[in-house]
Amino acid sequence: MLLLSVMLMLTMFLAACGNNGNNGGTTPAADGEKQNTETPAPDKKDDAAPVSLRVFSTFGGTDAAREAFQSALDEFTAAHPNVKIENDTMSANDDGFRTKVNTDMNSGNEPDLLFYFIGADAEGFVNAGKVVPLNELLDANPDWKNGFIPDALELARQKDGNIYAAPLTGFYEGLFVNKKIFEENGLELPTDWEKLTTAVKTLSKKGIIPLSVPFDQSHYLIEHTILSAAGPESQAKGLIDSIDPNWEKGYAAMKELYDLGAFPKDAATIDLGMAGNYYSEGLAAMILEGSWAVGGWSDETRDNSTVVPFPTVPGGAGSGNDIVGGFGSGFYLSKKTYDDAAKKDAAVELLKHLTSPATIQKIASANGGTPAADVEVTGLPQVALDGFAMAAKANSISSPVDSKVSQETFSNLRASVQPVVEGKKSPTDAIAEAKKVEDANKK
Repeated sequence: MLLLSVMLMLTMFLAACGNNGNNGGTTPAADGEKQNTETPAPDKKDDAAPVSLRVFSTFGGTDAAREAFQSALDEFTAAHPNVKIENDTMSANDDGFRTKVNTDMNSGNEPDLLFYFIGADAEGFVNAGKVVPLNELLDANPDWKNGFIPDALELARQKDGNIYAAPLTGFYEGLFVNKKIFEENGLELPTDWEKLTTAVKTLSKKGIIPLSVPFDQSHYLIEHTILSAAGPESQAKGLIDSIDPNWEKGYAAMKELYDLGAFPKDAATIDLGMAGNYYSEGLAAMILEGSWAVGGWSDETRDNSTVVPFPTVPGGAGSGNDIVGGFGSGFYLSKKTYDDAAKKDAAVELLKHLTSPATIQKIASANGGTPAADVEVTGLPQVALDGFAMAAKANSISSPVDSKVSQETFSNLRASVQPVVEGKKSPTDAIAEAKKVEDANKK
């Protein structure tokens, strides 16, 4: 019995020692066992270090996707309370947009995320190493990469084969037509040059602006007449090698339309915004614009509109079914931000959020753009569906001519519009001057 009593006391003592060890003894081994066996508490984003990010984009002012974009930013900050976002915006129709971007990128004031054009416009800061190639980030995040339509990523590649901009929505451009005005005046849709000029002559005599465009901000007029006249192959070559005489035909077509009374009487002083107002208010029958413009028009004009390819100009090489479009813009990630350990993770997560299928769906539904993800775009007006159908049936889809030439060259092409249509400069001289600018810029 004495032996049994001693054994019982020893057993109780050993058990007590074991319990003390499991309750957090002072030895390192005991501490380690406790940390490994307990479920770690989830990270609290509220406790993360504060981060400030600046996002520069065109989603501001009257842009149709302004509210949808702000909502996407709000979603991110709600999930990441430590992140403060400066939503810095300008209108893409404001010439100061390019100037500000180039100034910021060249002065060390680059935004953390930049929504900007893909192509020639971005070559300067891309070649200077101001932004990060996204190839490795995309490969490392397959869920993010697989959320894009493959063609969208391919169209975002720069000449060096890298993807620097994550696409959001694509676009199409075309000749938007107010069907009601055409029907009331017994006109056919302007699907060829004869029908277009007939409409211009008829509407001009009745005091209706046939085609609402400005001379200074003549981006879309230049894009469509050159593509129509030169055809997609010559348009894509730009002016660096030689001059295709068909480019001159594009400018000659502008003068023909001017002589017929196609443009607003104040085309020399208005901007793209006012040109859009004329169309939105029913004062103009046609406008050359992009898919993003639809959301900014009045309900009545939007409901009465359709869109067709700009017809082939006389003697031009285009098919009459060539359009301007693609995925011409995307979000760039600043190299300085990527190298900043305090900002990198938050910036990458924000980039992924802003180009996720959910955000793409919201933006595309707001601005009628072609989504870069395989998502269903709902609630669009018929004119937007007409635009998608036009793009699907097009013989070719080309990126804008300003992505084929330098910014200086395109500025020169714009400056030549008014003197050409007013007969103060010949189309041949206008293209020759632009060629000289292109040659000088490429040296």
